Amino acid sequence: MSRRILLVTTLLLAGCTSGTPTPTPTPPPVKSGFKLVAFDSCEQLTKDLKAAAKKSVGPWGFSGGMMRTFGAVPDGARSAASAGGTADKAAPAFSGTNVHEVGVDEPDIVKTDGKRIVTITGGSLRVIDAASHKATGQLPLDAWGDADLLLSGDRALVLTHQGGGDVLYDRKMPMRPAGAELILVDLTGAPRVISRYRGEGRLVDARQTGDTARVVLTSQPRITFPDRPAARDDDEDRIKANQRVIDRTSVDAWLPSWTVTTGDTTEQGKVACNDVRRPVTYSGRSMLTVLTFPLSAPKLDSGRPVSIVADGDTVYGTPTSLYVASDQRWRLDFFPGRDNRTVPQETDVFRFDVTGSEPPVYRAAGKVPGFLINQYALSEWDGHLRVATTDSAQQSSAVRVLKPDGETLTQVGEVDGLGKNERIYSVRFIGPRAYVVTFRQTDPLYSLDLSNPAAPRVTGELKITGFSAHLQPVGPDRLVGVGQEATEEGRRQGTQVSLFDVSDPAAPRRLAQHHVKNGYSEAEYDPHAILWWPDTKLFAVPVNEGLLALTVTDNGLTEAGQIAPRASAMQVRRNLVIGGELWTLYENGLQISRLSTLEPVTYLRL
Repeated sequence: MSRRILLVTTLLLAGCTSGTPTPTPTPPPVKSGFKLVAFDSCEQLTKDLKAAAKKSVGPWGFSGGMMRTFGAVPDGARSAASAGGTADKAAPAFSGTNVHEVGVDEPDIVKTDGKRIVTITGGSLRVIDAASHKATGQLPLDAWGDADLLLSGDRALVLTHQGGGDVLYDRKMPMRPAGAELILVDLTGAPRVISRYRGEGRLVDARQTGDTARVVLTSQPRITFPDRPAARDDDEDRIKANQRVIDRTSVDAWLPSWTVTTGDTTEQGKVACNDVRRPVTYSGRSMLTVLTFPLSAPKLDSGRPVSIVADGDTVYGTPTSLYVASDQRWRLDFFPGRDNRTVPQETDVFRFDVTGSEPPVYRAAGKVPGFLINQYALSEWDGHLRVATTDSAQQSSAVRVLKPDGETLTQVGEVDGLGKNERIYSVRFIGPRAYVVTFRQTDPLYSLDLSNPAAPRVTGELKITGFSAHLQPVGPDRLVGVGQEATEEGRRQGTQVSLFDVSDPAAPRRLAQHHVKNGYSEAEYDPHAILWWPDTKLFAVPVNEGLLALTVTDNGLTEAGQIAPRASAMQVRRNLVIGGELWTLYENGLQISRLSTLEPVTYLRL
């Protein structure tokens, strides 16, 4: 989501990049999946969950919950479909959210349908008329925590993650439990709340196809562990005490509950035992739940939950599939010196079919070595799933190709040995090709041919200083990379934007680079902050408190202009195009400029 801070544990890799990797000989098919099965009964569910939880609990409870950036990245769509709404033929051309797959929208802090802009600032949803440059509505959300939204016609779905802790302790001032709140808003006339859905756990991410939103939550059991002072017991005693608490806990503590309030009516419920599925191995410390909400419905309901005894941290969607991935870093207790367990270098991937407004249907699951950098490390193409991961134990990265085989995602091909002693910083799959950036001291951009799923191969490599944290397609055979310039020793030097020519698979080239010394950009970790407007070849990203606007040609990058920081406007967050105007969203206002010259027209304080 848009304001999450990347807290991914740094992969400790030594050494420098070696030459172009030798493609690994194509292995025989690997059964990289596992079936999801239902529990026989509520009693069996209780017994198995307790057994798994007792194995995974540490001296300080279920610690180690990690927040990571999940969403985000690119294809520069510019239609109402990409913005999640139904096109109004009278609306001017406009830019949608920068998303991974065309036809699948992603939550962000601002949306537009070409006639109005909907954004969330200062705890309120605000509606702005694009033609008059005037705010037409404001709705205090009465919600706390970060918020994003989806838009469909005259409906907005606000998604909030409300902070809190992974565990509750016996303290005089108990931590407020983490939770997610979804707010369905009617935008006809003055904006008003239709329904509020409150669910337990952390909001992982969401995807929207047509007018249907699918929201992914992950929750921990509601267990209060004793607060045991360090001087009283050693770690083994603490673990045994925590296990005794688990033994006394009811299965209700694991089953996600929810409430929905519409007007004066509140409904509540929880996931039923027979609606829970499990993989072969699981921790018992988390539950993954996928909710489905048609935004055109009269109100929100239970979301018709689909639950799995698993964790989830990365969501990727296509118009017909939803993938949720989870690596094994939940096993770590992130208190230094308190946990010496080795983390398995592997990631679980669950695939669901999505059709119309029906709940997702589980189809297959797989397991791959290594960890994902973000959703762009996943790509479905021609009936196959391509996955790029870094294995810190092996100190290298790989791209693997999986194919559904019944309920198993079976590996049919791989290219290993990418970026020896480095880790992946960005990935972009485009049809039968892939581009992978690894980095420690220099930035190899690898070009891969995946046209034969059984025999993927590296075709070329480009070594340059710095790295690209995101790769954005900007036309045939052209990529723009946004990241950091660095010295030959790997010291970062500020934001850089590079234009790559990838027309020759054997010899990718950097055609141009724009460097902002000591710069930093939100686009480096959240590609929603990128604006790519093909009509005028405008590529814009926030840099420090201002905006960097570049014109992309076939052979270079030229500065189209800058929108300087405003003294009282704080930093730039997003940019939108509506007709002939560029709208720049600050944290407390909107700057409207002429698209052709970036000359300011007016500023609207929010």
